[in-house]
Amino acid sequence: MGWIGAIIVGLVAGLLARAIKPGSDPMGWIMTIVLGIVGALVGGLLANLVGIDADGGFTGLIFSVIGAIILLFLYEMIVSKRRA
Repeated sequence: MGWIGAIIVGLVAGLLARAIKPGSDPMGWIMTIVLGIVGALVGGLLANLVGIDADGGFTGLIFSVIGAIILLFLYEMIVSKRRA
């Protein structure tokens, strides 16, 4: 997959993660794409730990969304500590 494919999958995974996770996560399109791409990396590592092949396809997208949701929870924890 090239850069354009990674950006498209990152956008889809980021949008799905933001739609699934409750709460407000104010970020623009670029940060949503970055969230999805980094979420795909986290999801890929998680899939390898579990022993599942998640190289592309529907399984890859599911693990990308799971990774992005994990990152959203971590982001929320960091931001809430800064505001307190």
